[in-house]
Amino acid sequence: MRNRKFLIFLLFLSLSGCVTVKKPDLARWKALPALESFKKDERILILAPHPDDEAIACAGVIQEALSSGAKVKVAYLTNGDHNELAFIVYEKRITVRQGEFIHMGQVRRKEAVKAMESLGLSENDLVFLGYPDFGTFEIFCNYWRTQRPFRDRLTRISYVPYKNNPSYGAPYYGESILNDLVNQILDFKPDKIFVSHPFDVNVDHKSLYLFLQVVLSDLEGKVPKPKVYPYLVHCVGWPKPRHYHPELELYPPDKFIGSKINWQRFNLSFKQLDKKHESVLFYKSQTQSSAFYLLSFARENELFGDYPALELAPKPKDSLISYLGASKIFSAPQYAQDSRDSDAAEDKGLVSYAQENNYFIIRLDTPKQPGSRLKVMFYIFGYAKDTAFARMPKIRIITAGRKFKVFSAKDKVVNSGVRLDFGKDYLILRVPLKLLGGPDYLLTSLKVYHGNLPVDAIGYRKIKIK
Repeated sequence: MRNRKFLIFLLFLSLSGCVTVKKPDLARWKALPALESFKKDERILILAPHPDDEAIACAGVIQEALSSGAKVKVAYLTNGDHNELAFIVYEKRITVRQGEFIHMGQVRRKEAVKAMESLGLSENDLVFLGYPDFGTFEIFCNYWRTQRPFRDRLTRISYVPYKNNPSYGAPYYGESILNDLVNQILDFKPDKIFVSHPFDVNVDHKSLYLFLQVVLSDLEGKVPKPKVYPYLVHCVGWPKPRHYHPELELYPPDKFIGSKINWQRFNLSFKQLDKKHESVLFYKSQTQSSAFYLLSFARENELFGDYPALELAPKPKDSLISYLGASKIFSAPQYAQDSRDSDAAEDKGLVSYAQENNYFIIRLDTPKQPGSRLKVMFYIFGYAKDTAFARMPKIRIITAGRKFKVFSAKDKVVNSGVRLDFGKDYLILRVPLKLLGGPDYLLTSLKVYHGNLPVDAIGYRKIKIK
C-alpha cells in the first residue's frame, strides 16, 4: 500500500513532463508574445522529424513566410516508414517485409509533396534525408563510426534506402546525419530554423533537436547564427480537446506554466487556418487512424519556445553550492520543502544542476527517501569545440536504489569516478567533467521509473560549463 501511495505521489508530481493535470492559466497564456514577423528574402528552414510534423506544427508559419517574400525550405529527417499501425489501417494489410517499409516511406513522401504544394511550396523546396524512423535517437547515443552502423530491427536496413533521396546509401551513423544537416545549412544559410522540441516524448523529435545543437555549434563562426524556434508535437494528454477545433487557441501544456520557456505564438488568419487543415488531410496514411489527434493542432495559433541555456560556474569545494534550476541556495534537509511554490519541476527544485570544481552535479528531490523501487536514467552528452562530437563520450547512467551503472555509448564504464549520494528525500549524482570529455556545454535529460513503470521524464537542457 505504501509503494502504491508513493507511485501515485510521483505520478502527481510528474516532474517536468507533459501530463495535463489542471485547467490552463488562460490569462497567463494570452500574454504570450507574438512570433517575430518574417521579412522579404529571409531564409526559413523547417526541420521535420517525419512527414506531417511540418504541417501540424508550422503550416501557418510556412504560409506567412511565403506571403512575406521569404524563402522556405523543408528538410525531413526520416520518411516516416515505421508507423506500422497507421499503414495497417491505411492499406488494410499487415506490412512486415523490408520492401513494404520502403513503400511506406515512399507513400509518406508523396503525401508531403502534395501537402506542401497546397501551402505554396514546390517539390524542389523539400529535402528527404531518409534516416530510420524511430532509430535516430539510438544513432545519436550509440552509433558512430567506431563500430558497425545502426541496423533497424524491423526493416533490417543499415543505410538510407531511398534512391531519390540525396542521402541515398549513407550508412546509419551519427556522422552521416551531422554531415547532411551541415550541408543543408551551409547550402541554404537559414536566418531562422524551426525544429522539433527537446521536451517532445518522441525519440526522433528529440534527436533532431540534439543533432541541430551539435551542427550549429560546429558551424559557429562559419555562417551567421540563425534563430531557432522549437515546436512541440508529442506530449502526453496534450492538446485537448482532440479533433478539429478551429475556434480554439493552442496553449502550451499545463506543466510548463511557471517555467522559464520563452513561448511565442503565431496567429493564423482564417485563410491560413483553412489551408493548414487542408494540408494535414493530405496525409491520408496517417489521418485514417489519427485524424482526431493531428487535426487538434489546426487551431487559431501555433506555438514555439525553448528553455534558455543554463550557465554553471564552478564553486570552491567548501562553499554552499547554488543549484541552477532551484529557487534558492539550499541546505539539503529543508530544500525540498522550501522550494515548491511554482509548477515547473526545475523551478521548484525537483531537478537542479550545479558545478563543483571538476564535477557536474544533478540533484533530484523525491517525495520521500529514495528506495530500491526508484530508478533513474540520466543522459549526459558533452560538446567541446576542439573535439569532434563523434569522439565525445555519450554518457548514460542508470541508478536503481543505491546502485548505479555507467555507460559510454554501449560500453560499460568501470572506475568512472561517478558518485551517487542520498539524503532523506533526495539523491545527488556527481559526474567528473573528465568523464564527459571536458565539455564546453552539456545536453542532459533524465527519466524516472518506479520499478519498471515509467513515471516521467525531464526534457533536454543545454547547460554551459565554465
